[in-house]
Amino acid sequence: MNNKSYCSQAQPMPQTDRPVLSGRARTAALFLFVSVLGFSLPAAAGDAPQWMHALVNAPVPAHDEKTDAVLMYSETVVNVISTDKIKTTVREAYKILRPGGREHGTVFVPLNSNKKVTSLHGWSIPAQGKDFEVKDKEALEVAPPMISGAELIDDLKVRLVRIPAPEPGNIVGYEYEVEERPLVLQEMWVFQGEDPVREARFTLQLPSGWEYKTSWLNYPEVKPTPWSSGAQWVVSDVKALRKEDDMPPMRGVLGQMVVSFIPPGGFNMNGFSNWREMGEWYRGLLAGRMDASQGIKGRVAELTASSKTQLDKMKSISRFVQQDIRYVAVELGIGGWQPHFAADVFSHRYGDCKDKATLMRSMLSEIGVESYHVVINTERGAITPASPAHQGFNHAILAIKLPQGVEDPSLLATLQHPKLGKLLFFDPTDELTPLGQIRGALQSNYALLVTPDGGDLLELPKQPASTNSVQRTAKLTLDPGGVLKGDVEERRVGDRAQLQRFALRNVTKDSERIKPIESVLAGSFSHFQITKAAALNLQQPELPLGFNYSLTVEGYAQNAGGLLLVRPRVIGSKARGLLEKKEPRKFPIEFEGPVRDVDSFEITLPPGYEVDDLPPPVDAEFSFASYHSKTQAKGNVITYTRTFEVKELSVPVSKAEELKKFYRIIASDERNTAVLKPAAR
Repeated sequence: MNNKSYCSQAQPMPQTDRPVLSGRARTAALFLFVSVLGFSLPAAAGDAPQWMHALVNAPVPAHDEKTDAVLMYSETVVNVISTDKIKTTVREAYKILRPGGREHGTVFVPLNSNKKVTSLHGWSIPAQGKDFEVKDKEALEVAPPMISGAELIDDLKVRLVRIPAPEPGNIVGYEYEVEERPLVLQEMWVFQGEDPVREARFTLQLPSGWEYKTSWLNYPEVKPTPWSSGAQWVVSDVKALRKEDDMPPMRGVLGQMVVSFIPPGGFNMNGFSNWREMGEWYRGLLAGRMDASQGIKGRVAELTASSKTQLDKMKSISRFVQQDIRYVAVELGIGGWQPHFAADVFSHRYGDCKDKATLMRSMLSEIGVESYHVVINTERGAITPASPAHQGFNHAILAIKLPQGVEDPSLLATLQHPKLGKLLFFDPTDELTPLGQIRGALQSNYALLVTPDGGDLLELPKQPASTNSVQRTAKLTLDPGGVLKGDVEERRVGDRAQLQRFALRNVTKDSERIKPIESVLAGSFSHFQITKAAALNLQQPELPLGFNYSLTVEGYAQNAGGLLLVRPRVIGSKARGLLEKKEPRKFPIEFEGPVRDVDSFEITLPPGYEVDDLPPPVDAEFSFASYHSKTQAKGNVITYTRTFEVKELSVPVSKAEELKKFYRIIASDERNTAVLKPAAR
């Protein structure tokens, strides 16, 4: 029922915000995990309940030939007993249509120190033959599979059953009950997913004197029906949503209802109904956590002893927290949201994102610099200005109030706050992005700034495109046989550099360090040979990452009737077939971050040849991106230059055709050839 504020160093972590972990990627991961374990749960003949048998002859919701399963019925009953106790009952039944729907036969319910599963049953109704039943005593309790970069220590487990015969034509269903001590008096009812839904119900039962508040996302509001001591909502014939490449996160586009439970007299410490109140709630979790120990005070003094300016002191502290505090998440109970004490994080030398942020706030305070926690979802689009206040975040970073007089061109991730002044955003968990910048996933992304006045939902700044760039230059020669040789220099900054550094962080062999080069060249040539290569500044994230290499490409120029055809765009491709599909695009296209890449290639012509024809220049300018290229000849040298820039990080569906046109223009330019002819004698 409650999200945990999971940290994300390189990739976003999964969230546990639904009673049953759903979503194809997550379900498939655990389905594979269960399969690897190599066990099967006992099952026996047993009649499925009447609510499932009522679905046998019920019409299935509209679907297409790619649909693996349909959700025939879903019912969630939330019974709020008190501020400290909530009971939830869930029933769901799927009809399996294709083999891909078998995953619905694996049911797993998360549990932790605040939540226990009091019962879990599963049934199967075959198209022919007797029903199968898996009883509560036959369910297993297991730890979920580890995900690289996620928690190393956690109290999260799952209660699991595998329902027999989840085959096409059959119906599988389950029912479970959980009892929870809620951290927040709020529930998110996500009734839409990747399977069509015939009918879904949500029933709320409240104690006398309680009230509720609902907000609807990505779906027209449905009015409730009075129900006992609460209300009931019903949705029918809900369409499935299919994933698209580079779309916003599913959680940001699915139909859902957020409902807050309001006790008599309003919220105390475990509830909120707007972003300001959520900030107050989170600030309460931080109380007393930033107090500096003598160890922290002494370490700050050591780190800043030789610093000449306040900014130098801030940089020394940021490097310490990024690189000397190991990332380990201990998410026990409220620890999913509440950071550990700064003194403990410092003494243990480990913590997760919110722990690192807490320690850094403590250390910055020792040099007289104010800062604030910022909670964010690392998938842009999960939280929008239209989102109601809810626990949709999975990461914590910092907003640092820049002291008067602290100005520097390197401080790019800044914005002017109307009350707090100039704020610099910084991610202490991201050890490869130095103070002054944030990675692309956080830019133009909505986050909750936790201030002394409560919470403030704001959009983080977008950095100049030039701060995330690959600049590639090459000086090459072509011989009469079509062999291309020469030297290439590549410089990467921003995410373009940090992602490569992350991939190569544990590499010790020189042959492995050039893998990024080989990957780029493999997309540009059918055959090539790297004759020498070197990586520069691999361990210095504040400097551009460099690759210098020499290569030989056999058969680069093609002979056509005595002419040589040469592609001026030698290395790298910007074209994409992202939108080249029959189905119309349904969701916006999300870029990872702003980008500005520059290529400059010089090709010295073979002796005895001259230019006969050159590709035309290209100038493609759109609101979201631009592409410019030019091929020129001077003497016996062809020069090709181009720039590719991403200006807007989200492209609406209304501009999808423009984006398709943009990529087609690039693809055409990348295929163009220059024509060389024998020189006149």
